Order: sequence, then structure tokens, then C-alpha cells
Amino acid sequence: MSSGADMTDENPSPPSGRERLGETLKKPLSRGQVTAGVLLAVLGFAATVQVQEIGQSDVYSGQRQEDLIQLLNSLAAASQRTENEIAQLEQTRSSLRSDTDSRRAALEEAHRQADVLGILAGTLPAVGTGIVVTVEDSSGAVGTDQLLNGLEELRDAGAEAIEINDTVRVIAQTSLTDGLNGVIVDGVRLSPPYTIKAIGDSHTLAQALDFTGGFTDAIELPGIGGKVLVKELDNVEIATTRAPAPAEYAEPLQNE
Repeated sequence: MSSGADMTDENPSPPSGRERLGETLKKPLSRGQVTAGVLLAVLGFAATVQVQEIGQSDVYSGQRQEDLIQLLNSLAAASQRTENEIAQLEQTRSSLRSDTDSRRAALEEAHRQADVLGILAGTLPAVGTGIVVTVEDSSGAVGTDQLLNGLEELRDAGAEAIEINDTVRVIAQTSLTDGLNGVIVDGVRLSPPYTIKAIGDSHTLAQALDFTGGFTDAIELPGIGGKVLVKELDNVEIATTRAPAPAEYAEPLQNE
């Protein structure tokens, strides 16, 4: 015959609700449980929003029709004013962008014009397609007449920058005189062989020196005995520059 203590061990009392909840929380959550929890949270949020909207609707449920119409008209007027302000702000923004773009374009054009004028005036170095002309003069018979003709032919052919012997930048005011065993270009004495660099359309510049009776023929005449070698290049660098000379008589015309 079993004792009372043995009967208690064989039939333990069922766990309480708190104990079952504790055991459940100790177990790792499954994917289904997580999903169910998220859905319950979303449903709870939706229910809260619904209650709030119903509460707000109750505020206007007791209003008269005339009051509601006036309220709607006020809201419509406020909305129209807001749209007008937005339109004005967008127009102002577009105007500012347009003014900024115009100023930027004008500034870029001014810089471009300054670069062009600087190259033509010889105040800036230049690089581009062009030719390199080597004039050999073993007899010393090549002088200012031949070189000046060559420079003029290059200018007429569209040369944008010209340099002689990597020393003198040729500009509109450049002067040449004959000197002892060479020529004097803008006060600088140069001796043969003469190297002339010119930037422009390389083929056009080369053809400008090679026509019948032109620069090459004049240098290679029997009485001169010189030799001309022309190379067309994709990249000619002219590093020599000139300091801008102040105008002695002319001055800018002021626009009224």
C-alpha cells in the first residue's frame, strides 16, 4: 500500500499560468511567432489611428452646415495662398538660376576672350597644331627681307602665335633689322640657323611657305643658298611671352 507522499510524486499538480508564461518566454521565438507579433503591432497601430480619426471627426459632427462650409472655404483660401507663395518662390529660384547662369556664361566668355587676346598679343604661352620651320644659312645671306616675307606669309595663312629661335615672340609690332652674322629682332640678336615656330592649321601654314616664288624659293635661290625644312606637327609649344606695352596715345572709348 502506497503512502500519501508517494501519491503526490506520481501525480504532480499542473503548473500555474505564470509558470507557463515564464517557460514560453525562455524558449526561442520561431519565425511564425515573430511574424504574428509584427502583425499584432501593426493592427494595434492602425486601431489607434482609427480611434484618433474618429475622435477628430466627432469634433465637427456637431457643427452647423454653414460653419462647416465657412471652414472649408477658409481652408481652400489658405491652400490657394500657399500655392501662390510656392509659385512665387519657384519663379524667384528660376530667376536666380538664370541670372547665375548668365553671369557664369559672361565670365567664361570674358576669360576665353582674354586668353585669345593674350595669345595674339604674345602675353600668354600657347600650344597647338602648327609647323616648325628650320632655315639654314651657311653663307650668311639670309636677312630681314627673306625672314620678314616668311613671317608675313605665316600671318596671312592664319598663324595665331609665332616664335623665333625659342627667344623672341613675334607680334604685330615686331621689327627686324640686319645685324652682324644674323638679324636683330625686337632688339635681340639672332644667329642662323633660324627656327620659326607657328601655331595654326599645319597644312595651310606649310602650303603658305611653299608656293612658287614664296618664302622657300626666296631662301633657296642660288644667290642666297639657304635651305628650308618644314615639319607639320600636332603639338607645337611656344613658351616665350611679351610684357604688354602700355598705349601711348590711344585709350579705351567709354560707353555712355
